[in-house]
Amino acid sequence: MTTSTTVASQAEDTDAPALDLRGIDRRFDTARGVFTALRGVDITAQRGEFVSVVGPSGCGKSTLLALIAGLAKPQSGSVSVLGQQVSGVRKDVGLIFQKDALLPWRTALQNVMLPLRFRGVPRKEAEERATAWLERVGLGAFASSYPHQLSGGMRKRVAIAATLVYEPAVLLLDEPFSALDVQSRNLMENDLLDLWSVNRPTVLFITHDLEEAVGLSDRVLVMSAGPGKVIGDYAIPLERPRDLLEIRFDPAFVDLHHEIWEQLRGEVQRSRAAMPAPA
Repeated sequence: MTTSTTVASQAEDTDAPALDLRGIDRRFDTARGVFTALRGVDITAQRGEFVSVVGPSGCGKSTLLALIAGLAKPQSGSVSVLGQQVSGVRKDVGLIFQKDALLPWRTALQNVMLPLRFRGVPRKEAEERATAWLERVGLGAFASSYPHQLSGGMRKRVAIAATLVYEPAVLLLDEPFSALDVQSRNLMENDLLDLWSVNRPTVLFITHDLEEAVGLSDRVLVMSAGPGKVIGDYAIPLERPRDLLEIRFDPAFVDLHHEIWEQLRGEVQRSRAAMPAPA
């Protein structure tokens, strides 16, 4: 949900890609000195494209989302969304975190209504749209339930509904299913594809799970060990719609997974070797 009081201009160049990152460097000051998270990152995603990013821990994957969402600024390079330079949080970008950001004192329905109310949607219309999205994610019967009364998977569905309800043109997801058990994760992956197909926002999906990335995506980007940069860009020409419970047994899926893993494995090993020894 967009909570910043500063919202960037929504003017749009309809011929521009949905996401365009050029020459991105991002550094942080730490107790050990300057840490470079990203160096020379170039990423382009077209409208309606589902792109996943994989890479070793610490390569700056989540930092990418913060830059696109307008929650941080790069030291150098440019970040554009729908043809406009990012200068603040945009109304047409949705961000779903690893941990759901539901308000515990609000019901499922009230949580889904909240971003619409922030955007000035009248209460009756907001309630109707939120109710429809709860039905769409299979939680219509739980509209009056509070987050503590819902399972982890159900809370994640509410969080997804609360983002998709305002129909963002760009959807950023930061390992949204990492805390779920394997069975729940597989079901949520299929649900996400079904929900994405409704309005087809451009998606940038961060994950450590290569099977998840290949199964969901039109393209998979591989990032290097830190400082992170894009070192691989793989098209995923698997037919849609996809059933992620079945597609992983497809020979084409297996071949793609193996090809990408051959590159990713080296970066994971390099990242592990660079980790400081425990004190």
